[in-house]
Amino acid sequence: MTILADTSALLPVLAGNDVDHERCRRTFEDLARANDLIAHSYVIVEAASLAQRRLGTDAVRTLLAEIVPLIEIVFVDRELHDAAVTAHLAASRRAVSLVDWTSFELMRRRGIGIAFALDTDFKQQGFRTVP
Repeated sequence: MTILADTSALLPVLAGNDVDHERCRRTFEDLARANDLIAHSYVIVEAASLAQRRLGTDAVRTLLAEIVPLIEIVFVDRELHDAAVTAHLAASRRAVSLVDWTSFELMRRRGIGIAFALDTDFKQQGFRTVP
């Protein structure tokens, strides 16, 4: 079963002092062991940027060298980008990012029903989340 990895769950994996660290770390390890994780390139860029700003360069190194290689990466093409932009603009919801709309579009296109995410927007879009 394929599960989309979101920044909201990847960052706690990196942050040992985060209240969600242990449950996200355990879930990530289980999903990675089962080879079930997928993400798109915008998630990786977002996660690297936030990790650098919030956690420092060591966290970025861990993300890019140890975590990302365990995730299948889908590079966002023009068609997926345009669909996400259209959905983002149509929704006019300030709290939901273009990265999230890209995730929702990719999940619908691939028939993915579960996200490794702490972001409640996935549930509002009809997806399940873990942990």
